[in-house]
Amino acid sequence: MLVAASRDDLPRTGVAALLAGLETPGEIELPSGAVVPVGIGEPVYRVIFRSESALRTPMTEMGVGRAYLSGDIEVEGDFGALFNARQNLQEKVPLRQKFQFVYDFIRTATKMNAEAIGDHYGLDDGFYLTFLDNRFRFYSQGLFQRPDETLEVASKHKMETIFAALDLKPGMRILDIGGGWGGVTQYCGARGVHVTTLTLAPNGARYIQRVIEDNDLPGQVFLQDFLDHEPREPYDHVVNLGVIEHIPNYRRFARKMWDVLKPGGRMYLDGSAAVEKFAVSSFTRDYIWRGTHTFMTLQDILAEFLYHGFAVLNVANETRDYELTMLEWAKRLDSAKEDLIAGWGEQNYRVFRLFLWGGTHAFKTNSLQAYHVVAERTSSPGPRPSLPRRFRQFLGNLR
Repeated sequence: MLVAASRDDLPRTGVAALLAGLETPGEIELPSGAVVPVGIGEPVYRVIFRSESALRTPMTEMGVGRAYLSGDIEVEGDFGALFNARQNLQEKVPLRQKFQFVYDFIRTATKMNAEAIGDHYGLDDGFYLTFLDNRFRFYSQGLFQRPDETLEVASKHKMETIFAALDLKPGMRILDIGGGWGGVTQYCGARGVHVTTLTLAPNGARYIQRVIEDNDLPGQVFLQDFLDHEPREPYDHVVNLGVIEHIPNYRRFARKMWDVLKPGGRMYLDGSAAVEKFAVSSFTRDYIWRGTHTFMTLQDILAEFLYHGFAVLNVANETRDYELTMLEWAKRLDSAKEDLIAGWGEQNYRVFRLFLWGGTHAFKTNSLQAYHVVAERTSSPGPRPSLPRRFRQFLGNLR
């Protein structure tokens, strides 16, 4: 039988004191087993502190994240409700992490990309396919026409949107950057479009190759970085889903995109976004996305497309779609908890639980946004301004 306790039984500092101030009704279970009620109403969650030191966990994202991963803090019930406390956590980026980011940013981009992708996608396919949609297996936002649609229907809407935006026809050749688990190849290949897929994930490459062979689709897959890709002839169109976050050098990206597209060729790009570039938490950099993973800054990438001879045809805000997508991923992850822990270990489950529920909250509160962009390669290469040229333009415009 649990014993009731009050806020007076909590330490004055640390994450337990922070949780006690939440309005969302819940419970805090102390190491003694006593329970402190939080908020007013029927509790929707319980936070369990395994030790006295856990009660005093520093109020930083890194501190709370590590305590949860180690099991010092456990959460039952509505995990997502606790992220309302996130805005009160401090963000302290370790100095060693700052140096690591600078090192990763200036070294060979393709090598760094491969290492970062390997860190996140190092688990086998079965782990990710446990929570992704089972139709096209997208690791980016579906497109919901109604909030109550299934994730599978939302993924179908996404493919329909891409197909229409690129005006695809049988016999066309497109490049799919990233590739995931072959959703673009599956949908477009079945409609007579030849898909060349680039990926840095060996498991993903093998999976996509099986999709091609099992369905007799026109396509091929290469284990190669987009920045290293040299096609024999330019493509009709390009699809880039959730990859721009791994390529923060937009100038180089836009220049390469110009080179791989035919004149009049279109690019469909989507990704998670933030107003400020490189604004990624220290916990995320250590445990979820290493290397130079950076949320897309829409204003910067649009500028580079325009500078590099692209016409921007469409920009769509899909923040709500990504919120709904990650919410469904998080629910499916929790439903498969026992199987995931048995197959891949409790820490991997906990890392992804924080990632998916935290992402859901970020999109819900507009801390993160999501967009898709459609741009077309024109016949003019654009100004491609260097810093000296931009300075001369600045002086010339002073009148």
